[in-house]
This record gives sequence, C-alpha cells and structure tokens, in this order.
Amino acid sequence: MTTKVSTTILDRILADVHEELAEAKHSRSEGDLRGMIADAPPVQAFPDVLDGNFGLIAEIKERSPSVGGMRAENVADAPVAYEESSLVRALSVLTNQRHFGGSMDDLRRIRERVSKPILRKDFIVSEYQIREARAFGADAVLLMASVLDAPRLKGFHQLVLELGMEALFEVHDKDEVAALPVSARIVGINSRKFKAPVESAGFVGDSGSSEKDFSIRLDTFELVDHLPAGVIRIAESGLDAGNIKTVRGRFHAALVGTSLLRDPEGIRKALAEFEEALAA
Repeated sequence: MTTKVSTTILDRILADVHEELAEAKHSRSEGDLRGMIADAPPVQAFPDVLDGNFGLIAEIKERSPSVGGMRAENVADAPVAYEESSLVRALSVLTNQRHFGGSMDDLRRIRERVSKPILRKDFIVSEYQIREARAFGADAVLLMASVLDAPRLKGFHQLVLELGMEALFEVHDKDEVAALPVSARIVGINSRKFKAPVESAGFVGDSGSSEKDFSIRLDTFELVDHLPAGVIRIAESGLDAGNIKTVRGRFHAALVGTSLLRDPEGIRKALAEFEEALAA
C-alpha cells in the first residue's frame, strides 16, 4: 500500500518559486544583473540599525498564503509611514509574486522612496536571486535554513558578503540552528510552521481571507536560548501590539507585517499602538 505524503505550505511555495526564477532568468541574464549592480545605490549596513534599542523590521506585502489579502490602503501608505516612524529600523519587502503579490519592481520603487535599509524577503534558492536583490537596491536578503542545507547557507552567505550585503538567517528548530554558518551575524526565529501540511495549517492561497493564522506557534520563540552567542536576534511572525513586549529584551528586533498591514484603522495607527505598548 502506498503511503500518501501531505503537501506542506513550503512544498507548494517552493514549486512556484522555481517557476518564477526560471521566468526571471529568461527575461534578465546574469550579465544584465552585474551591470545593474554597478549602478545600484550604495549598500546600507543592515546590522548597524538593529544592534541598538529594540525596534521593528516592518514588512510590505500585498497578501500572504496564511491569511489572504492585506488592506490596500495600508500597503500604499506603508513606505512613507515606515520611513517616518522612529520605531521602524528597516523594511522587509516581499518579492514573491504568486503567494505574496510582490515583485522586484516593488523593491526598486520602495528603495527610491525610503532611506532605511531594505531586506529582500523571498525564498532564496539560487545565487541569481542574491545578485538580483543587490541589483534592485536591497541591503540584505533572507536565507532560510528550512530551504537551504548547511553548505548552501554558507556559500550563499559568502556571495551576500562579497556583494556588500548582509543576510537574515531564518530558523525554526534546533537542527536548523546547528546548520547555520559561523559567519552568521543576524538570526531570526520564525514562529510560522511552513512545513505543516497545507490542509492543517490554514493555507488560504492566492485568494480568500482568514481572520486567524493557524500556522503560528509563538512558543517557537523559546529557541532564542539556543542561538549562537553574539548574533543579532530577530523575532518573526505572529506579533502584534498585544504581545510585542513578550519578545523585547530577548530579541533585538521583531519583523512585523500582517498586524500592521491589516489594521482597519490604518498603518500609522497600528504603528502608534506598537509604540504605546513598548512604552508601557
């Protein structure tokens, strides 16, 4: 008898990522990217803005597979609101199109509007995507230990550093922490269960909407005690003004997106609520 293997959120997304990557390579060669890198804006030091008082890496995305669409007006207001907020240390821009509604052109447009460092947040599976990030103005990229094995984490980080950027390494468990290269300077713990089966994780997909994100496990943040000494620690996913204080003190910053982008009272009000919560 054949055992049925459940498709995970990560499986579904990565299959589409490889298709998007093939399309990108078809439209723009590695040589094109190198020419664009030569003309790209100077890299900003991503670690420098995080290694201080607790703050946010604030995200921009059109939608997510776990809850569906963001509020369009919040997405439109986000670049300026984040630029003006003293709590926001850097921006995270989703460039995955099929599941998050983003693009490299979004990253370029946002780069032209803000002065703060920008993280390209995507499912990086190729060196091409790293060069693409720098070509379009990113200062850092996300490298996921759930996607890349230890040799590729190390090799990709070497290329990231050669291009003058930095990496945010993302982990979910102790095995992924063990796979990190010794060169890692910034490590994020993501409370989202990307490897959960689609049917049990509340996967919404390209359409639809959900008020609850069933893929979040906030107890994952307890992994912080197992991170390498001296790294900048980032808490990712599932955080809002109601629980943000639970990670302050143990983390240098929190990566926050959905709770800002879906707030019915607007993104500036959402940012003000974070500031009030952290000041209390």
